[in-house]
Amino acid sequence: MRSTIAFVALALAVTLAPAVRAETNAAGDDSLHKVTIEELVKLRAANKVTAVDANNEIARSRFGSIPGAIMLSSYQGYDVKELPKDHHQKLVFYCANEKCMASHAAAHKAIDAGYKDVNILPAGIMGWRDAGQPTSPSGTGA
Repeated sequence: MRSTIAFVALALAVTLAPAVRAETNAAGDDSLHKVTIEELVKLRAANKVTAVDANNEIARSRFGSIPGAIMLSSYQGYDVKELPKDHHQKLVFYCANEKCMASHAAAHKAIDAGYKDVNILPAGIMGWRDAGQPTSPSGTGA
């Protein structure tokens, strides 16, 4: 009886491990490459990056967005067709700040869809603004 219980427990652990790992990654582990504000400024100046806004409309109306950023319809439920067609394009996802995990979840969805150069800006739009970088008004991205 004990060996049957042990076998079932082991089988469940092996089956559930990938789901737990995915949940941990979405919660903000260190598996995503982090980009600093200074790095993003340089990448944008060289036209070598696409910023991706994972904030909701409330955050966008309060803090604005990075000019030219793609505005996701939802950080979890967005259609990957909202992203560039080129799966090798450098993407930098951001949300509100270091405590916000929407950018992590959105970035992992892009990775799962086959995007190769996926990054996050942990400082988010609040850090971007605090660093004196320009923002666009509520959700325009322009």
